[in-house]
Amino acid sequence: MATAAQSPAAAPAPPPAGQAALPVRNKGLLTFGVMLATIMQILDTTIANVALPHMQTSLGATADTITWVLTSYIVASAIAIPITGWVSDRIGSRNLFLISIVGFIIASALCGAAQSLEQMVLFRILQGIAAAFMNPLSQTVMLDINRPQDQQKAMAVWGMGIMIGPILGPVLGGWLTENFNWRWVFYVNLPLGLICLVILWWLLPSRPVRKRAFDVFGFSLLAVGIGALQLMLDRGQHADWFSSPEIWIETLVAGTAIWMFVVHMATGKNPMFERSLWKNRNLVTALAFMQVVGVVMMATMALLPPMLQSLYGYPVIDTGLLMMPRGVGVLVTMGLSARLVARGIDPRLLVGSGFALAAWSLYDMTTWSLEMGATPFIVAGLIQGLGMGLIFMPLNGMAFATLPPHQRTEAASLTNLSRNIGASIGISLVTTILARSTQVSHADLAPNITAERLQTLDPGLLANFGSQTDALLAMANAEVTRQAAMIAYLNDFHAMMIVTAASIPLVLFLKRPKAPIANDPAAAGH
Repeated sequence: MATAAQSPAAAPAPPPAGQAALPVRNKGLLTFGVMLATIMQILDTTIANVALPHMQTSLGATADTITWVLTSYIVASAIAIPITGWVSDRIGSRNLFLISIVGFIIASALCGAAQSLEQMVLFRILQGIAAAFMNPLSQTVMLDINRPQDQQKAMAVWGMGIMIGPILGPVLGGWLTENFNWRWVFYVNLPLGLICLVILWWLLPSRPVRKRAFDVFGFSLLAVGIGALQLMLDRGQHADWFSSPEIWIETLVAGTAIWMFVVHMATGKNPMFERSLWKNRNLVTALAFMQVVGVVMMATMALLPPMLQSLYGYPVIDTGLLMMPRGVGVLVTMGLSARLVARGIDPRLLVGSGFALAAWSLYDMTTWSLEMGATPFIVAGLIQGLGMGLIFMPLNGMAFATLPPHQRTEAASLTNLSRNIGASIGISLVTTILARSTQVSHADLAPNITAERLQTLDPGLLANFGSQTDALLAMANAEVTRQAAMIAYLNDFHAMMIVTAASIPLVLFLKRPKAPIANDPAAAGH
């Protein structure tokens, strides 16, 4: 339990107006190192997905147990993210960032050398813990080393890495797996991590150390709640959701722990997060938006690769290339949104327009058919990328512009956690809709496929197959399954479109900052 009070007076004094919180010698090179760490960490959330079948054979796992390679990383990272602010204050942001990178490199090497599923899961847990601190710290560094008037551009650069990483992951993972070995999915982090480590060791400054008490009770509640929620979402479809006692237990544990955490945050003497964070309307609204961003970005990334490969027959590399227009769209509007905000355009208008574009792209995806070529994938992906690029930078800018510098790390950990939870919920929901819609659609279509109906459609069809009527019906059933799966994917896109469109009115809760005030002494509470 906490033993010392958190006091606003303990916060470090803000820097002079118009200056960066942490001046550096070579901002360009440090930015490169920070972004390399960000992209490396984000890549690992998706790069291993395409290599799972190869890992399953090599590690002697089953189709059910191999998914723990992904689940262990996600759960470990989700539990560790909330303590980023406290650990950073306790040991220094520079030390924590360097320790995280070293830990990530070592864990990646161990994952690549794993000889059993048990070893792989253990090493992925270690990798997830190290990765948890890297995103919030990288976002904080990008804000701290830039002047208030340059922070919008800094967030645009940082957002590019966050958005492009999941898109490049399947492409790079597929290429490494096909041309080398699945182990290189992890070994690729070693040279990248060493380059990043050298740059940050040389140039990275540290935020002032703040001796804060650790809220053991609050963290325990949050860790249990998040861990149980992640397990419930990941295991739900496999265990048939609430038909399974396991899912009931995980749901009750998650709900109870999270409710107790909320009560503790509101009434506890020294809560885990400063209460002033929850009074910031822009930050709270941004957290809600980040969950929707997680749903749209990560759920779409989870749906499209299997659809393109199983229904349209594209190989892994081509699948990755068809998804890259999203990255192009993000690059275009990330830079554009920074310029528009700098010229006085209301960032709320950009956020609303971005969600409208994302909803439009999902509506366009509900019109897809099995007979179309590659162009619709490219167009819809580009539109969605344009929308995501308009959302991310202005949203982060409005949330962080109204926060004092000493709260940035905690706020960054909350936004990253919110996006991750949104992604987990989104992936779980679309996976459930996909499985159940496929079953329902197959049940609706299959009764119409009989030998008599086929003969009616084409009198010569049965004659061509002769006595192989069963083979013809099996072929017809395979096509029915394919059509049912396509209907299920369209239902998923429709559901995501509704969620995205319904979130647009949240823009009304955002408050436009009068100016970049992150370094304003009044905003810091002094």
